[in-house]
Amino acid sequence: METFEFRPILSGLPYQKSNRDGSFCHWLSTIRLSRIILCILVVLVIVPIITHYYLSDVGSEQSKSFHSRNKLDLPDDLGSIKASEVKIRIEEMLRIKMSVNNELRDLEAKRQKLQSEISSLGMKIEELKNEAGRKVIDLDRIKLSISQAEVAHLEILERNQPELRLPAKLEPNPLIDILPMPNHDVESNCSIYSCIDFSRCSLVSNFPVYVYPFNGEGYEERISASLSQTLNYNPHITSNAQEACLFIYVNSSPESELRKNLQNLSHWAGDGRNHIIFHIGFFPKEMPSLISHAVNENSTFGRAMIVQSVFHTYRPHFDLLVPPLLGPPGSDVWYDLPSLTPARRRYLLSYSGHLQSSSEVQKTLEQLTASSTSDEFYFEFQCFHPKNESDSSLCGTVQTRSAVLQQSTFVLIPLPHTDLTSLAVQLRLYEALKYGSIPIMVGNHNAKFLLPYEDVIDWNRAIIKLPTSRLPELHFYIRAVTDRDILAMRRQGRVLWEKYFGSIQSIVDSVIAVFRHRIGIPPPAILDEPSPSVFNETFVPLKTEAAIQDINGDLDENLGPIEPAYPSPKFQRNLTFSLLHGYEMWNTWTHPFHLFPQTPYDPVMPSDAKFIGSGLGFRPIAGGSGGSGKEFSENLGGNIPREQFTIVILTYEREQVLIESVARLNGLPYLHKVVVVWNSPRPPSPDLKWPEIGVEVHVIRTLKNSLNNRFLPYDVIETEAVLSVDDDAHLRHDEIIFGFRVWREQRDKVVGFPGRFHAWDLEHKNWAYNSNYSCELSMILTGAAFYHKYYNYLYSLVMPQAIRDKVDEFMNCEDIAMNFLVSHITRQPPVKVGLIVSQQHTIFKCYHQSEL
Repeated sequence: METFEFRPILSGLPYQKSNRDGSFCHWLSTIRLSRIILCILVVLVIVPIITHYYLSDVGSEQSKSFHSRNKLDLPDDLGSIKASEVKIRIEEMLRIKMSVNNELRDLEAKRQKLQSEISSLGMKIEELKNEAGRKVIDLDRIKLSISQAEVAHLEILERNQPELRLPAKLEPNPLIDILPMPNHDVESNCSIYSCIDFSRCSLVSNFPVYVYPFNGEGYEERISASLSQTLNYNPHITSNAQEACLFIYVNSSPESELRKNLQNLSHWAGDGRNHIIFHIGFFPKEMPSLISHAVNENSTFGRAMIVQSVFHTYRPHFDLLVPPLLGPPGSDVWYDLPSLTPARRRYLLSYSGHLQSSSEVQKTLEQLTASSTSDEFYFEFQCFHPKNESDSSLCGTVQTRSAVLQQSTFVLIPLPHTDLTSLAVQLRLYEALKYGSIPIMVGNHNAKFLLPYEDVIDWNRAIIKLPTSRLPELHFYIRAVTDRDILAMRRQGRVLWEKYFGSIQSIVDSVIAVFRHRIGIPPPAILDEPSPSVFNETFVPLKTEAAIQDINGDLDENLGPIEPAYPSPKFQRNLTFSLLHGYEMWNTWTHPFHLFPQTPYDPVMPSDAKFIGSGLGFRPIAGGSGGSGKEFSENLGGNIPREQFTIVILTYEREQVLIESVARLNGLPYLHKVVVVWNSPRPPSPDLKWPEIGVEVHVIRTLKNSLNNRFLPYDVIETEAVLSVDDDAHLRHDEIIFGFRVWREQRDKVVGFPGRFHAWDLEHKNWAYNSNYSCELSMILTGAAFYHKYYNYLYSLVMPQAIRDKVDEFMNCEDIAMNFLVSHITRQPPVKVGLIVSQQHTIFKCYHQSEL
């Protein structure tokens, strides 16, 4: 058989020969051609068979699937379908439905999972944005705080008001220990500056006064005991005569014995300088014989000052006319006083007293009675039992006179023709002021006529002075006085009577205050209330970091710098306060007896002063350029130097509520301190965690559970501004700062958020109090209100105790008492602040109750 050699040829590639290829070719060359043909035939037979089998199997599966789908198809003739086939088809449809539902549920679960992840990521993004915003605000505040600290540092270096220290102690001049009695001319012309030894009266001495012991002879036992008691109550009284500025001798002897008694006084020093002869009239006893000057050439009283109720000779601004001792020893004197309203009472004018028939006053009053006017008058000219037959003597008893005065709008008080004053005039004035009848002083008003405390009290605000020649115009005059002026004068007279006339204590305190005012020594400082901590000395309360809460309004708003604690300066105007505000102290505020650390009445400098030489402490907006937004929020501005405020929180056994309220104050600008008044007898839980808010939190232990504790003048309150809040009050930081800015411009008022309304109820003849939403407001609740610490002193130490007792009785209404007190002093309403933020801007709107 022939053999063939196969040589494979690859197109485009060179032929390469190897050992393996050589072996394969050698094997192939040895195979017979018949075997090759046999192999090809076998392949041609097997391949079609396998292909046919595979195609048959695939067709079978497609047929089964087709038949399965046919089970769901309904034929055109439904009547020819068997029930079993319908059942099978329904079961198949239910199986498909269940499968589809399962797939849909899986898809919905995946969708919800994705949505949750998207929402979570969105929240994280928002949190990061908020956190970034807070960090930006914190960074701005840090920058602002640094700039404010730099300004404060420069102010310390360049301050134009040096620190003061107490002056050297004044010592009495030993060369003038004993002086001869002055002659008649010197004694008659004595003044504070010519007859007082100021070396005994240092500005920082607190005005010590020594009272000589007296036995009370010549006085009623009640008067004697009251004088001794009230003199010892006065804070100026000292038992050390060596340090005394003034000496008081209470006289009860006739003038003939007085000279001898004065010379025997241990510190009379020959001429009686720095001495006060206390010679006060009283009732019902007749007054001791009057002390008079210039009755002869032999001086009796030297350089001593005289205090009494009636004078024949008087040295202006040296002697002192005071009312007689008619009231109780002390305590509140308002409880038996009539109401100030209505303005016009039953009688337009009244007079009760003995007058001579030829008196011009009596003739005028008789003409008024005979006139055709509709006004009612009450005139009584003849007394059945007059005390004496002197002109203008009193008639009746205290009870009968008071009954007439309480029904009289005006009362006539004739003045004596010759004397500077008289006991009858003093008694009439005392009763008229007490019972709210406006005095009309008719007489020859020359410069010599005297009224009590004449150099400190402005009597034009409480009485009407009418010359005798104008008596024919009397009716026209009093009819022309408006209700507003009637009530203003009646109220002023009532205030003067309560403060300077009503009790022996008030008269004694007023006498000492007048002489202190004349000598120019500041009043004694009013005392703060101690603030004992609720924690003992060994216990350290737990602390926790306060969480940052989104209660600050707009996060993009910087409300102000976070500064170190800066207490308000105090007692800076000790020497000049009486000079600039002496009138207001005696006539408006009617409290000249104490010196306050600060008052809401400090004068405001001109607007250019803070840029020219007096810029210490001022923080003008944008350096004086003004502005809004960022520039406005970075500084307090205004004409008041920088200051901070103290938050006072009253709480009672609501620990968690309190902690949440304190935590919300974290990062509050201008906050100096938080004072928590712990009204519960039980101390806080030892495991209670107090939040760290960047300022001191002082918790005060109180003696009893009283709402009056909210307004005690605690010594830990070192700022003028006080924000009083309840422990559950929710105020945003921007609201607090806005209220603080408003208060800085209304310092003498209550400035706050929740308002109330009160009015007289004509139907029930009582006061109505409206706690519902009202657009007419008369009070601001002190559960969220700014006020001046000055009013804490007045509320706790000056306001009548009966009001605080009523608050304790009801365990309520302390906010009403504070509102009435402030309005009583200022004659002004409180200020309501409230922000309602719309989509466009901040607006003020009074909503109807149905809209709330």
